[in-house]
Amino acid sequence: MHRLQHILAATDLSAPARHAVARAFRVAVETGARLELMHVTSQSAMDNLRQLLGMEAAPVEARILERTRAALAQLAADLGQLHGVGADIYPAVGNVLSAITDHADARDSGLLVVGAHGEGYLGRLLLGTTAERLLRRSLRPLLLVRQMAHEPYRRVLVPVDFSPWSLSALELAQAVAPQAELVLLHAFEAPFESKLEFAGVDERIVSQYRTMARQDALNRLQGLLETARLDPDAVRLSVRHGDAPRVILTEESELDCDLIILGKHGQGAMEELLLGSVTKHVLSEAACDVLVASVPRTAQ
Repeated sequence: MHRLQHILAATDLSAPARHAVARAFRVAVETGARLELMHVTSQSAMDNLRQLLGMEAAPVEARILERTRAALAQLAADLGQLHGVGADIYPAVGNVLSAITDHADARDSGLLVVGAHGEGYLGRLLLGTTAERLLRRSLRPLLLVRQMAHEPYRRVLVPVDFSPWSLSALELAQAVAPQAELVLLHAFEAPFESKLEFAGVDERIVSQYRTMARQDALNRLQGLLETARLDPDAVRLSVRHGDAPRVILTEESELDCDLIILGKHGQGAMEELLLGSVTKHVLSEAACDVLVASVPRTAQ
């Protein structure tokens, strides 16, 4: 099993962002990964300050950076004492998005953690435009935290489509939440099902067709378990008929899952990755934390 080595939690030092940092500490405790807390002071904001204050800006800027470092250190100390694990801190000045992605690359972070708060085109998920662009641009697994971290993850929902990405998603689930129960979900609609119904094919025949498709999906899920060498007693298999986003959100609610792991499924020619429609819908509507990772090139 792939082991998580380094976690980078980016925080704006707000109260909601503290939930994300707390979750990062819990994951670090469970996995033994090294944890680092990062806060980026916007370079453009500092430039505006210099334009406003002129020669008097230097001491003000120094106080801002000093207090930022102190606040970050205090956060690391408080949560470190609570969870019994230490964390490094990394205050920086620059373009927020570039600073986070560059530092994650430099540290080879296996997981980025940010708070999911604020309003954006993805519904009630995003931490302003920075988190939105980080979600699209980052090539590293990105955990968006929207719940308070009262306990380690208990139940992780892993929707799969039987692409090569499915095995990577399972490995990621094991790395991030090694003690959690995994729910392996496949949402299906039988091929040409809607066309058969439109053509007036007898419902009994359509039902038999669905039953065959369900059994085939279940067999493939069991095969995926064997390939991943997972203990069948630690994994719940679920095959549901219907539209994938609706099925995923229903399963999340009914099974009280506290984490969903999704792939981005798609990339553009420009710098930012494109999110697939299923991922966008789940990000917008899910109540629990969501971990989004780029589909490996070999899985494209």
